[in-house]
Amino acid sequence: MIDHRSTALQIAAAVRSGAVSAASVCQATLERIGALDRGLGAFTDVTAERALQQAHGLDARRAAGEPLGPLAGVPFAVKNLFDMAGRVTLAGSKINRDHPPATADATLVRRLSEADAVLVGGLNMGEYAYDFTGENSHYGPSRNPHDPAHMSGGSSGGCGTAVAAGLVPLALGSDTNGSIRVPASLCGVFGLKPTFGRLSRAGSFPFCASLDHLGPFARSVADLALTYDLMQGPDAADPACSAGELNATLPLLERGLAGLRIAVADDYFDSDGLPAAAAALAAVSAALGACLRVTLPEAARARAAAYLITNMESSNLHLGRLRARAADFDPAVRDRMLAGALLPGAWYVQAQRFRRWYGEQLARLFTQVDIVLAPATPCPAPRIGQNTMQLRGEQMLVRPNLGLYTQPISFAGLPVVAVPVPRPGELPIGVQVIAAPWREDLVLRVAAFLEGKGIAQAPLPAALG
Repeated sequence: MIDHRSTALQIAAAVRSGAVSAASVCQATLERIGALDRGLGAFTDVTAERALQQAHGLDARRAAGEPLGPLAGVPFAVKNLFDMAGRVTLAGSKINRDHPPATADATLVRRLSEADAVLVGGLNMGEYAYDFTGENSHYGPSRNPHDPAHMSGGSSGGCGTAVAAGLVPLALGSDTNGSIRVPASLCGVFGLKPTFGRLSRAGSFPFCASLDHLGPFARSVADLALTYDLMQGPDAADPACSAGELNATLPLLERGLAGLRIAVADDYFDSDGLPAAAAALAAVSAALGACLRVTLPEAARARAAAYLITNMESSNLHLGRLRARAADFDPAVRDRMLAGALLPGAWYVQAQRFRRWYGEQLARLFTQVDIVLAPATPCPAPRIGQNTMQLRGEQMLVRPNLGLYTQPISFAGLPVVAVPVPRPGELPIGVQVIAAPWREDLVLRVAAFLEGKGIAQAPLPAALG
């Protein structure tokens, strides 16, 4: 039976075989969104007419004997910073409502549509992607499906909510400092942040060009790998997009751990005093037999430099809007961007120099190990509206510190899968599986092993069936 519990691979196989129609899958998806999203806040735009038209077209093609693509009839949704033809790209803002509709789909949206996936809408996000909480002052918060009083994480909060709640099996988000991995951790789903430059960003509203990544969310590793595989390829419209060899990962998931040297990050990434994060990391490292420990040099400084680069690039991007429409920003976002506009340019240059050095140190580290494990978030999802949290005996701000463990990794552009570790009766939390640049195959292999052992799982919240 195909329903909201089905994986993307199961849906596509059923549609291709004729066991179920693409139109019926699409209609059921739209009905579930209509029934549940009012209490979850995942969607800001539902593209029902487009979705149904495409689904009926797939059924007509199949009836005519035409072959269908690898994601035939699979519903997906995208963070609302991806262009969707005929729709305004909101990027979580009030200001962008005045923009004209996009004239074409973003590259990754087009590639999934060409694989016959069905776009059903745009997803809620932090304003201009500057957020770790999933709260938006213009569109409301995206809520955690495991407990709607708690945060989804951000800035791709709607992605985490929609996939975790079974509204869609696949979603596309962005990750600059942790915006895929934080909501994946808090909502209990799989999230892939690829290597910087691996996937095209063309047709997405930027946040910080030298740090922005795009990637998928899913409830199964095979779905995550297939979606990633289908989106790869050079794109002249994004000068940062790699023109290198494609990295097909789905056929490699069954290879297991043979020959992999797996280590746990210590020092800055030590989860001592953070019980949920420590327990999740211990469960994952034990399942993988990870006995090695490694230190990522100057990780705290990497996080500081990532903040500086983020502040300066985002403030420069939005300077005209800050001058003309400051009152229309979320005040917290506006204030961080204004602070970034006042930073000396020499600091930015020095931060980018340090970034090169840091990347070189991590390249050396990955000659000694293949995989590094680290917490994804320091804690499970805080409550919506919560401003501070207790971390290692200190009272710390929630908004910046949900990215405590993710920022030093994206700063170096490394590929990561955030794997969800269920906690029966409690909110889930995730662990980062990290590899050297361009080795998405390794992080997905490890994630698949953990999923097969039942350590990493993304079950639907019991209340949502």
